[in-house]
Amino acid sequence: METQAKAIVTDFLNAVQTGNNAQLAALLSQNIQWDQPGNNLVSGKKNSAAEVFGMVGKMFELSENSLRLTDIKSVTVNGKEVACLLQWQALKPDGTKLNVENIDVYTVENGEIVSAKVFSADIEAENLFWS
Repeated sequence: METQAKAIVTDFLNAVQTGNNAQLAALLSQNIQWDQPGNNLVSGKKNSAAEVFGMVGKMFELSENSLRLTDIKSVTVNGKEVACLLQWQALKPDGTKLNVENIDVYTVENGEIVSAKVFSADIEAENLFWS
């Protein structure tokens, strides 16, 4: 179980880095529960893959397509849960920069990601950037 969970999340993160939307869609449950931290335009609970893709679309809109997963620092497993330390960067046209570490915790069941909870190392910076 742990090997499969890690492989699925690693494939998901690689698809994020390469912009492989077909693979992203294949790895996310249609009923995924996604918890995005903060108090901004993209935060809150998402209750489907469509809502998650909508959130990501808004992130790309707000960052003028500059949002990048620049580093996958660690991927650790406990049963069906996978915790990842990730580095994200983005730049707004006005020069506002986002450079933040997040810990994402994914739950994998039946070969797909069924939930994700994101923890930000700098929620104030994220709230400012995504507002």
